[in-house]
Amino acid sequence: MEHRFSLGPSPAERLNRARADLRMGLPVVLSGQMLAVAVETLSPERLAALRALGPLQLAITARRAETLKARVYDGDLARLQVPVDADLGWLRALADPADDLRMPMKGPLQSLRDGAPDLARAAIRLAKSAQLLPAALLAPLPDPAPDGLTAIEAAEAMQLLEAEALMAPVAAARVPMRAAEKGRLHIFRPDDGGEEHYAIEIGAPPRDKPVLARLHSACFTGDVLGSLKCDCGPQLDAALTQMGHEGAGVLLYLNQEGRGIGLANKMRAYSLQDQGFDTVEANHRLGFEDDERDFRTGAALLRKLGFSAVRLLTNNPAKVRMLEANGITVAERVPLKVGLSRHNEAYLATKAAKSGHIL
Repeated sequence: MEHRFSLGPSPAERLNRARADLRMGLPVVLSGQMLAVAVETLSPERLAALRALGPLQLAITARRAETLKARVYDGDLARLQVPVDADLGWLRALADPADDLRMPMKGPLQSLRDGAPDLARAAIRLAKSAQLLPAALLAPLPDPAPDGLTAIEAAEAMQLLEAEALMAPVAAARVPMRAAEKGRLHIFRPDDGGEEHYAIEIGAPPRDKPVLARLHSACFTGDVLGSLKCDCGPQLDAALTQMGHEGAGVLLYLNQEGRGIGLANKMRAYSLQDQGFDTVEANHRLGFEDDERDFRTGAALLRKLGFSAVRLLTNNPAKVRMLEANGITVAERVPLKVGLSRHNEAYLATKAAKSGHIL
């Protein structure tokens, strides 16, 4: 009997290889046409090798292009011509806004408008998914192509990156906590190679009634270090405490640090905030949107746990809309107003003014 199952990588597995390669500074092959490498992890040696292949272009998001005063012809991104004498310092200065105020003039920048931007768009999206700065260098693919590089189809990669990940339960066990002795921790693993997410179940909430629930995005600085720059740590504690007092609830701990940009980029945003930018402006200067999280994950986990209706602990109406749009009934929005301090009052005011939080 013929075995049709292939031992080779699937498209999703190739995508994850590409993501890992970019984090290591390796180029990937896009649609058999171009090489793409993340500027953040690019080495001088690889830059020299890429330069020998022909004209280079730098792909950045429209958000970053706005800061750099570069023309945007491709909607959500800009493709910049890389000068023949540009070194790694020039590329990183365009990718990373750390020194924007000290060195505001980086031009003149020549934006490309000919040709399709699809490969550049895929390269940026890959860099984002690897939690790197959203800036990618693209070079012509030589013939023959270099051995050993991961090759992916750009359109296929974009489709996979935009698709909702399927969650599979991995393990669960009893975990007594300060907030509630009757606690249980569930671990879920996505099929897209992304980080695992957690569900903390308090008591034994009935599945046929709205459960007190919170979607809590991971915040290492607030949840672990007790940072006063945000209200995440107090919100986590208050949500678990309220569930403990009521005897039932579920808190989804989603590994989407820094509104989905990762801890390293979050620290870059914090550094920009120290320069006087608010949280939204900092994300934009880095090349990200206000919020890069995918809250479909929260709805998927609730369904996996058997819940179809919630009393949602949140100040963010967007979470309510997201759950409703993904088949979870929000019977009540339960405010969670804790953690205000002199260190985060401006941050919370920005969340209210620019992100619609009800504070």
